[in-house]
Amino acid sequence: MHIITMLILLSVLILVHEFGHFIVARKLGIKVEKFGFGLPFGPTLYETKWGDTKICVHSFLLGGYVSFPDDDPDSEIPKDSPERIANRKVWERFLVVSAGVTANAIIAYLIVLMVAGFSGSVPANQYDIYVDGLQENKNHASHQIDMKPGDKILTANGKKIDTLFKFVGTAKRSKKFNDYISYERHQAMVDKILEANPDLPQEGVIPEGTTIKLPASGPEKPVEVPKDIFAGYQEYKPEGKYLTEKEQQLRENIQDKQEFTSEGDVTVSQLAAAIGDTVHPINIVVLRDGKPVDLSPAYPNEEGMIGIKLRVQEVNVAVKSPADAMVKSWDYLQRNAVYMVKGLWMIVTGQIPLNDLHGIVAVTKIGSDIIENRGIWDGLLLTALISIDLAIVNLLPIPALDGGHIMFLIIEKLRGRPVEEKTQETFAKYGFVFLIGLMFIIIFNDIFALITDKL
Repeated sequence: MHIITMLILLSVLILVHEFGHFIVARKLGIKVEKFGFGLPFGPTLYETKWGDTKICVHSFLLGGYVSFPDDDPDSEIPKDSPERIANRKVWERFLVVSAGVTANAIIAYLIVLMVAGFSGSVPANQYDIYVDGLQENKNHASHQIDMKPGDKILTANGKKIDTLFKFVGTAKRSKKFNDYISYERHQAMVDKILEANPDLPQEGVIPEGTTIKLPASGPEKPVEVPKDIFAGYQEYKPEGKYLTEKEQQLRENIQDKQEFTSEGDVTVSQLAAAIGDTVHPINIVVLRDGKPVDLSPAYPNEEGMIGIKLRVQEVNVAVKSPADAMVKSWDYLQRNAVYMVKGLWMIVTGQIPLNDLHGIVAVTKIGSDIIENRGIWDGLLLTALISIDLAIVNLLPIPALDGGHIMFLIIEKLRGRPVEEKTQETFAKYGFVFLIGLMFIIIFNDIFALITDKL
């Protein structure tokens, strides 16, 4: 039942987007031949007329469109008619093309405003992170640092923990053997090796058969991650020495050993890197019985885990008046729009791989779970965010998206004449093929995530 509810909400967003194009075109006196819900593949499920516009519902429901006389070579509308969108001024065409994005932004704001009004609060984009339990494995760090179920995690390494990503990100980057050490630590390890073995050559390979005393290395310093990285805006790759495959293998060979015999293929620098890569402690402060408690340093395992089950509770801010609801609803959407734009940049620059992209199948599953577990208000807020996401994605300068049409309109305005129709058709054709290919990749990711129980 909740899946149907989510599908209906997503369908409304598509209809709203296309209705934006439709209503602005009609207001400007531009004829709309068809209003299509779904993409024109396979049979048409339903067809009717609204004025002089044909309304079509297609069997392939993932999408929608409006069709103008310009799209139909057999249209009876004269070539020079102002009812054709191609014969209108650039600013008029811009209004029609951008109307879908505008409609999605407006409906998103209205949804959040409605939720704020009826529920009396708006999410603050912050979360309280609680310890829901400890893993049974007693070797996990959580059993050595006196962590208890019910603890609220306040800080980790001095950074306020108000999202799950911040805590998990800290743990992952602090894991044992993360294949990285700082330049400072690397030099310190070189100095320790030479101090314990004064006869070793500082440069070049250590002669075969030489036995080296391995100094104790101890844990590395706690990780310090910039604020924007914690917010998920960009990939974090600190400056320092990253271990080569040979150094990683060497690290495995010397683990828990006090001496190492050279085979004539390793340098002091490589040995220092292998010794120096250990684990970063996490200094955690929790709230327990109303008081902050400093726990002993936690040392994650090789997977970046310390053995706790986490519970996330979203923090809401109360709205005190209609004006307050309007302001806080705007702030909520604005913050999330910024996250989406920066996340999209990470996708474009390859920081987020294609196999991590998900689409309508995953959104429907996640949305239905949210409605079932957290209620319709959270489901509506997710719908609002999806609407903003649709608006942002549609502004991308890709042919077959609204942004592609806007790009050609800007070029036309700058050069004083339209881009050749054949050029536009070529770009549109390849853009459409690109989108269809991307859509199949995303659907595959969604289905794979479902059957592997990752959603």
